[in-house]
Amino acid sequence: MTNSTHTVNFSTPRGFSTTFKSDCKETFFPDDPFRKLKDGKPLVRAKKAIQYFIPLFEWLPKYNLRLLRYDLLAGITITSLAIPQGISYAKLGDLPSIIGLYSSFIPPFVYAIFGSSKHLAVGTVAACSLLISETIGAKVSPKDDPTLYLHLVYTATFFTGIFQTALGFLRLGILVDFLSHSTITGFMGGTAIIICLQQLKGVFGLKHFTTHTDVVSVLHTIFSNRKEWRWQSAVVGIIFLCFLQFTRYLRQRKPKLFWVSAMAPMVVVVVGCLFAFFAHAEKHGIQIVGDLKKGLNPPSIQYLNFDRRYLPVTVRAGLVTGLIAMAEGIAIGRSFAIMQNDQTDGNKEMIAFGFMNIIGSFTSCYLTTGPFSKTAVNFNAGCRTAMSNVVMGFCMMLTLLFLAPLFSYTPLVALSAIIMSAMFGLINYEEMIHLFKVDKFDFCICMAAFLGVSFISMDVGLMLSVGLALLRALLYVARPASCKLGKIPNSYLYRDTEQYPGSTTMQGILVLQLGSPIYFANCSYIKERILRYIQEEQGISDSKSDVIEHLLLDLSGVSSIDVTGIETFTELRRILEGKHIKLAIINPRIEVLEKMTLAKFVDAIGKESFFLSVEDAIQSRQFSLGSNVKETEGSSNNEDAA
Repeated sequence: MTNSTHTVNFSTPRGFSTTFKSDCKETFFPDDPFRKLKDGKPLVRAKKAIQYFIPLFEWLPKYNLRLLRYDLLAGITITSLAIPQGISYAKLGDLPSIIGLYSSFIPPFVYAIFGSSKHLAVGTVAACSLLISETIGAKVSPKDDPTLYLHLVYTATFFTGIFQTALGFLRLGILVDFLSHSTITGFMGGTAIIICLQQLKGVFGLKHFTTHTDVVSVLHTIFSNRKEWRWQSAVVGIIFLCFLQFTRYLRQRKPKLFWVSAMAPMVVVVVGCLFAFFAHAEKHGIQIVGDLKKGLNPPSIQYLNFDRRYLPVTVRAGLVTGLIAMAEGIAIGRSFAIMQNDQTDGNKEMIAFGFMNIIGSFTSCYLTTGPFSKTAVNFNAGCRTAMSNVVMGFCMMLTLLFLAPLFSYTPLVALSAIIMSAMFGLINYEEMIHLFKVDKFDFCICMAAFLGVSFISMDVGLMLSVGLALLRALLYVARPASCKLGKIPNSYLYRDTEQYPGSTTMQGILVLQLGSPIYFANCSYIKERILRYIQEEQGISDSKSDVIEHLLLDLSGVSSIDVTGIETFTELRRILEGKHIKLAIINPRIEVLEKMTLAKFVDAIGKESFFLSVEDAIQSRQFSLGSNVKETEGSSNNEDAA
């Protein structure tokens, strides 16, 4: 028998409530958020609970003037970017320009209270602005009925907030994981392409334009309306775009000059306003933003529209844009937190985004999240806490109260140049090439999003990419990895014989390792793959004398098993008995062993067939090698004698 003194622990299976509680904890509370609330006096626990749910109370008591110096500079810097971006992205969403400024006033205060990231700067984003325009604009035209269109945008923003808040409170951040890195890369790249093409309307000064966003429709509209082209607008747009790209190049060459790139959009707006005012740009075919009224956000809760005719489109717009905005904001916050060895809580971020959009829908704002460009500027400006968002909010308040009318002369071509410059940075072709080199399937997922968004529509491209990613995940589940193990010479290690050709195997013993949960979807494949391993080892499947006497299954990587999987093991055992092969199980995890015990599988094969390690199992089985062959030979001789 084996020399090991350690055996598998066949303890009494845990009760349903215990296992259910454990599974729920790992699914919804993997970070164990309440561990800080277990110890201490009631007042201390209450204080920690408040700090956990409202992060403002965690960092605000420690705040000082030294931190304020950095956050003040960062807040002013991102304001200079938020003003032109707010106006630009509002126009991209077919909304009044002032709505873009409103959306950079209230939401930053909300995020500073509930957000967990120190570096995230909140505001509107191009992709969601265009997606809102595409989704709601298909139902209600922003030109024919701008008031109803605006009210539906508020309603979609409200549904976005409800959706994000619910996911945060229900700890369902796992849904964001279905938007893989490949999907986001392709989606953002495709979105950047169609947004850049959309801006050609402003660059050429076109008055008529398509409501579709795909590349073919946009290009057809641009070239079919050549009579509307204005060379003056195109020249101004190219000059602005070259200036913005030069500042981006300067920032890449000399990172310390990041502020030049951050201030460039505001410089373009200011110069554009002066040019439009003194040169009477409208007379030369250069369109301007138009009237911008002074004043803070008016209430809009009374404008939320829950009419049954429009409810499906607002819910759809809210859910799709909410998921994209949430994934983008969380991913960006985590990326910058990693640079500082810091952490962000995805569920807190979802709650913060949700509150931002709920309150925003009540105060004339549309969808906001954490855009990459503004967050990068905030990080490079040296922000220390979320106070930079508070500073931005106060700066936007002053802008709305006193400076908003000054931006009414902003040329639309200047806004188009700002958007195009920002979008160029979202086409991450280097990452796409990297995906092609590393994983062709990931590259296909990326291209599905990129080409789908570019040539069909944003939501279809996103669904195609997510569908491919889910198909890949299902293939991993349905066709799990398995391998044959061999012993590394001069060691007790057993590794994949294909990966380590020098490993040795024991004659008469086949050791296989399974590396995934065993469910109804893959158990048939696992059984067939095991039998194929046996056939390959025997050489000829219908051989009269079996070469393999013992099959050892290493279940160290099997995290769970269902009833169908256990029934498959039972059927496999019967097949192996017919081939005079004995089955042994190595190192089953507690969840797997409990179900095998409850299903009487342990009793069927005996506790002596369970081992802690491959070495223990092989040492035990070596004593019985050859017995099957002898029995087979003996029975054959008896038949001959008869």
